[in-house]
Amino acid sequence: MTGLAEAGRDRTMHSWRVDGMDCPSCVGKIEHAVSRLAGVQDVSVNLMTETLTARLETDEVAAEVTRALAALGYRISPQAAASIAVGNGSGDHKPDHGHAGDHAHGEEEEPGVSWWRTGKARLVWLLVALVAAAYLGSRLFTAEAYWIFVAATLIAVLPFGQRAIDLARAGSPFSIETLMCVAAVGAIFIGAAEEAAIVVLLFALGELLENVAAGRARAGIRALGALMPRTAQVERHGDLIDIPTDQLQAGEVVRVRPGDRIPSDGVVLEGHAAVDESSVTGESVPVSRGPGDPVTAATIATDAVLRIQVTAPAADNTISRIVRMVEEATASRAPTQRFIERFSEYWTPGAMAVAALIILIPPLAFGGEWAIWIYRGLSVLLIACPCALVISVPAAMASGLSAGARRGLLIKGGAALERLGEARTMAFDKTGTLTAGKPRVTDVIATPGTDENAVIRLAAAVEAGSAHPLARAILDAAEAKGIQPPPASEAAAVAGKAATALVEEQRVSVGSPRYATEVGAVLPDTAAIERLEAEGKTVVVVLAENRIVGLVALRDEPRPDAAAGIEALRGMGLSCVMLTGDNTRTGRAIAASLNMDVRAQLLPEQKLQEIEALKTAGPVVMIGDGINDAPALAAASVGVAMGGGTAVALETADAALLGERVTGAAELIALSRATIANVKLNVAIAVGLKLLFLATTMTGITGLWMAILADTGATVFVTTNALRLLRWRSPFTAKAE
Repeated sequence: MTGLAEAGRDRTMHSWRVDGMDCPSCVGKIEHAVSRLAGVQDVSVNLMTETLTARLETDEVAAEVTRALAALGYRISPQAAASIAVGNGSGDHKPDHGHAGDHAHGEEEEPGVSWWRTGKARLVWLLVALVAAAYLGSRLFTAEAYWIFVAATLIAVLPFGQRAIDLARAGSPFSIETLMCVAAVGAIFIGAAEEAAIVVLLFALGELLENVAAGRARAGIRALGALMPRTAQVERHGDLIDIPTDQLQAGEVVRVRPGDRIPSDGVVLEGHAAVDESSVTGESVPVSRGPGDPVTAATIATDAVLRIQVTAPAADNTISRIVRMVEEATASRAPTQRFIERFSEYWTPGAMAVAALIILIPPLAFGGEWAIWIYRGLSVLLIACPCALVISVPAAMASGLSAGARRGLLIKGGAALERLGEARTMAFDKTGTLTAGKPRVTDVIATPGTDENAVIRLAAAVEAGSAHPLARAILDAAEAKGIQPPPASEAAAVAGKAATALVEEQRVSVGSPRYATEVGAVLPDTAAIERLEAEGKTVVVVLAENRIVGLVALRDEPRPDAAAGIEALRGMGLSCVMLTGDNTRTGRAIAASLNMDVRAQLLPEQKLQEIEALKTAGPVVMIGDGINDAPALAAASVGVAMGGGTAVALETADAALLGERVTGAAELIALSRATIANVKLNVAIAVGLKLLFLATTMTGITGLWMAILADTGATVFVTTNALRLLRWRSPFTAKAE
């Protein structure tokens, strides 16, 4: 690349939908085949969304990509920019990719077509009929029985042999298809044609089962999109009309009746209703929403009519962002998954070498019978099929990510999901994280010669326009007292210490007592400050030209579930610490009520230093509001944003808690540990079965068909076990119920 302009002119990112991907080995085959093409860079394949993206030198290269994948048996079609699936609430609506009904792989791509009628299923039924006919023919024509099975095997292995040849040409000579074909053809030459036919049938059955499992995992993600209503009632020219939800634009006004799902993110204009947000946040208790309150797409107005002004089009509402984030997360490989994928690259050629040694060494070195050891060597080839091992990690990770998203726990990829379970320390910001972020003014102390209203008036002038929770509390206090703040100019901030502005031709500051001392002001009543801070209140000093005008005390109560959340984390073996910029006494008062450690009076860069120090004892998870704590979130092993579906909460950090519950932090750890345990069990079963059947094969107890059945059985087990995670429920919610 010679520059940004050139890059934008002759390198373009293309996206395709690839039908027929049903296991991680498919991902590897596609990546390898496309990466070898000239003019192709940045290849990315997502199993869960069945998409391929790549940067091409020219548009003409796209035709070569299509031909390369068609040669491997995959159907490929160009895909436009991502859009949200708008469902009807039943989960059976399918996104329009421009070729509906053109799929032959998997129930998940053919709504209304059962899995037993898909392309891979038809192949299995054909092979069942072929093997059954061979058995029947062998009984009727006993003299030709062996040759009947030879013919059946050769016919059955034909499609897999063609695929193995195509893969070899595409740069993947050591594919699973190659192992199976070599074993089947080799069995024919040593007189085991009947078993060879069964081997091919079981291999096809295993592929079908992988396809079904992948479809169910995808359905777990797609169910999120299906939450969206199909139509919305919008006000246009004084009338109410029904339009497709995906045509809604920001600024339009919609009406939502009781029991209807809200069609897009917006703000309530009229009406009060209890809104069921469980589909987004995982919180089962409806929350009250009225004029001025934000509402989220796909949530349900349970008991009243709401008029809502749309704030985001369909493609950018909360559900759309969640679906995109989960889809992207499933494409992000966890460290364990990357290790197994690298390991499997050497596994297959290594297995072929071991099988060759098993065939050659006993007969040549010890006089063993050739037929017996060839048979056992071919069985080892089938045992070595890495299907179950390769799918064990991504299937569990995809299920864990989907289960979390459906409960308001958004995790950006397998790497973050894996690190969460390894955490030793959970660090929390205070305001807006452990506390509700809605402080209120509790005390106003004016200096002699000044009244309380004057103190609030000047403080509100400085804080006008600020979104900080303490600033909002001061502005609310002014509004409650009917005080109109004077205009301010030259507003500025001293990071972590104060806000300043020019008010009525004097420099007014609202800052911490420490800031007041730093600028040379003399605190009038330190005993009062100490008393207020000991009560868990935050004290700010209002200064005019560095002369103290008065004190304002504010208190932000801990979230209702904060104590339970910290207790749950401590019960899971994590140490919990509060990192706050507030004063030491206030920090200690809040921390003591929650039974946790505290580091107070921290500037943003000092929070980062604390995170680095905590990491010396092990991985650290930092939970903050996703805005003010950006440096600490980035420095932590996993950064978690506490946010109710805002763009910032979804797009910063490594994870987000949409439910804004402190117990959500414990749920993240529990989900991660459940996923890691699932992965470990999957790997243990996949490897354990192979070792078991390796031993029984080498001793002659089991043969070819049991070898392939073991691999198919292991694949079925690990995928079924991984899909169990889709039904994961929070242990803390269960206790509460």
